[in-house]
Amino acid sequence: RAVATALEVGPGSGVYLQSLAGTAERVIAFDIEPSHLEATKTLFDDRELKARIDCVQGDLRNSPLKDGSIDLLLCSEVIEHVADSRSLLNAMAALLAPGGKLILTTPQPYSPLEILGKVAFLPGVVQLLRWIYREPIEPTGHINLLTRAQLEIQCASAGLRVVERQLLGFYLPVIGEFAGQPGQRLLAAMERVLRGSALEGLLWTQCYVLEKDV
Repeated sequence: RAVATALEVGPGSGVYLQSLAGTAERVIAFDIEPSHLEATKTLFDDRELKARIDCVQGDLRNSPLKDGSIDLLLCSEVIEHVADSRSLLNAMAALLAPGGKLILTTPQPYSPLEILGKVAFLPGVVQLLRWIYREPIEPTGHINLLTRAQLEIQCASAGLRVVERQLLGFYLPVIGEFAGQPGQRLLAAMERVLRGSALEGLLWTQCYVLEKDV
């Protein structure tokens, strides 16, 4: 449904901002990295669309925004980069209007990509991977990977109620990059098998729609 004000925390390359602008009269892109916000300004040719997107730089936990002023908040692949996710969730909940929605995604800690990401930086392994991929292999910066139970406890503590949850994506390096369409179909089939099973913790991403308690 249409809302008055939407906020994205950590928009990165800004790929979701246009969708938010199609839903909200006003969109705020809030990021701690000024370079990310500068990049978002070059994404849109539509002058009217660009005029409805405001960029604010800073830490959301010390925000100039008014509490209760946001109807829809998107936070995708951000909290795993923040050591104190509890304080960030509290800050997001404070900004939401009563009944406002938070769309939240974050990786699962035991997905193959996260486990192999740690193995990748063992001595000798990273040099081999750089030779295979012919490009820099950089750390993910994931310093705070939460299990479903840990995340839902923090959300409940912030006054956020789970409306919907879903686990998405199964990814195996090498197959994902080099096996083409057959590899993509294989990974999609494995995802369907894992979803809802005792091994669904292997899926890559946990996705939530949360609502602020009235």
